[in-house]
Amino acid sequence: MLDVKKFRDDVYAIVASIPRGKVLTYGQIAWLVGYPKHSRLVGRVLQGASDELRLPCHRVVNCKGRTAPSWHDQINLLKSEGVTFKKSGCVDINTCSWDFCHVQF
Repeated sequence: MLDVKKFRDDVYAIVASIPRGKVLTYGQIAWLVGYPKHSRLVGRVLQGASDELRLPCHRVVNCKGRTAPSWHDQINLLKSEGVTFKKSGCVDINTCSWDFCHVQF
């Protein structure tokens, strides 16, 4: 059974750890918290996050590198950190994805 509070806290911890200029996908975060099929829940958790937490939610994109369609500042925030985009307008996941394999949360 999913412990929603623990899931939320784990998602927040991972997002808070994403370094400047790097991105993770909703699916990667779901996998890291132990629920690989819950990427949409990651999105809902982040959408409900308080601004007071100051989470770098702009560093989370979908599996194709697409940014949130209704969050126009996300692209500018990512570009200001040096994140590169493809001609399609998607984040270049190959160059900007965070290599989290050696990080402990």
